[in-house]
Amino acid sequence: MPKRTLRSSMLARRRSLGADLWQSASRAAQQRLQMLGPFQQASRIALYAPLMNELDTAVLFAAARQAGKQVLYPLVCDSRLAFHEITALEQLGRGSFGILEPCPVSAGQVHEPTDLMVVPGVAFDLRGHRIGFGKGYYDRYLAGLKQLPILVGLCHDFQLCDEVPAEGHDIRMDYVVTECRVVQVAVTDRV
Repeated sequence: MPKRTLRSSMLARRRSLGADLWQSASRAAQQRLQMLGPFQQASRIALYAPLMNELDTAVLFAAARQAGKQVLYPLVCDSRLAFHEITALEQLGRGSFGILEPCPVSAGQVHEPTDLMVVPGVAFDLRGHRIGFGKGYYDRYLAGLKQLPILVGLCHDFQLCDEVPAEGHDIRMDYVVTECRVVQVAVTDRV
């Protein structure tokens, strides 16, 4: 299935979810992710604010803060992402594309996530490939890092496909976590 068709289909299915189903799936997926060793061991974690029924990350934020971890959220700056630390969800405000972002802060507070990054997506596959919204923000950001953090795709189980269209330069996830399962991508598959 072409990327555009798959993206459109997945977004329509996600938009059709009722609040109860979205909340229970979000809770279950976040609990699964919290149990992963890389999440527990990370001292600096990057999360995202959900858009259009993406799985929520508020439980992960609370657990990370309670454990004394730094938590960063993306902020769109021109055509790139920058990550800023926040200590309370109230520090997020509507930004680019209506997504909750950290309020702009001084350049000294910009961080590169180095331990674990939870990456949003429209569809993922069993080998860690990801299809986003098509703007390329995460792809450009990840391609510019000297060292990749542990990458975790967080999605509804119906968004996890056997295979999605991928290109040779695509950076794969280390894990894909849904409300039903955790898929760990083999190290040899990631490169």
